[in-house]
Amino acid sequence: MFSLPDLEAATRLVHENFPGTPQYAWPLLAARCGAEVWVKHENHTPTGAFKLRGGLLYAERLKRERPEVAGIISATRGNHGQSLAWAGRRYGVPVTIVVPYGNSTEKNAAMRAFGATLIEHGADFEAAREAAGRLAVERGLEFAPSFAPDLVKGVATYSLELFRGAPELDALYVPIGLGSGICGAIFTRDLLGLRTEIIGVQSTGADCYARSLAAGHVVVLNRADTLADGMAVRQPDPEAFEIIRRGVSRIVRVSDAEIGAAIRAYWTDTHNLTEGAGAAPLAALLRERETMAGKRVGLVISGGNIDLELFRRWVVD
Repeated sequence: MFSLPDLEAATRLVHENFPGTPQYAWPLLAARCGAEVWVKHENHTPTGAFKLRGGLLYAERLKRERPEVAGIISATRGNHGQSLAWAGRRYGVPVTIVVPYGNSTEKNAAMRAFGATLIEHGADFEAAREAAGRLAVERGLEFAPSFAPDLVKGVATYSLELFRGAPELDALYVPIGLGSGICGAIFTRDLLGLRTEIIGVQSTGADCYARSLAAGHVVVLNRADTLADGMAVRQPDPEAFEIIRRGVSRIVRVSDAEIGAAIRAYWTDTHNLTEGAGAAPLAALLRERETMAGKRVGLVISGGNIDLELFRRWVVD
């Protein structure tokens, strides 16, 4: 999908907008997990999530190649929409975002604050995505998918920062939504010639990629039942599935209860607040604690955008 020079150029573009994010080895997490744990803090981007990196590449290329473009439209549960809104404002491209009814009120507010026009439609992400596709045709807007080459290359820049900023990792746990983050990690690992295992993480209630991997073909679910909205996907992207199938070691399923415990662990051990998808890799490592004992392991906090009310209901109570 891209070369190492391409990825390095993408990293420079990202760093023109913000200085990357840190990776830290946290001793309390190491004690909890029985392994050396390096955390990639994508909760420290200007939108609080990793998606901004892909949004920047997408908006910059679109404005450069098609300066007359009327605008971008997409569907999201939050972080993808925030990334496009932030990047659209940066490069002068109007952004419309379709979200399902009942979406995170705080993520909705953030998208509006970053400059997006927000439309509510449908019961879940898939319904919102279908509506965004129809509106793109009706309004002459560019439909921005949640999985595309620009987005994968953009989010792969966090993997490049991590792999070059930390000692060589035995394994890296990555949450899976539609798949851009884990595909970027797989490509980056391969471009650098590393032996790091890439381990995907999904919710037990939204495990379409895990089921697809087991079946050997794309499996579509009837629903995505999880509080971790960044992983609430019921239909795999076929291209992402092929990349994951070829490059992932395994996919670990974790429950919402395990994710909630991981959110608490991040708070007590690092004083970082994470959203559900961001805590899922830690939940997976804790599930595989015996297998990974003594190894050097990377975890991606993909985002920290969790509503206060959800945090109270899920994590505190």
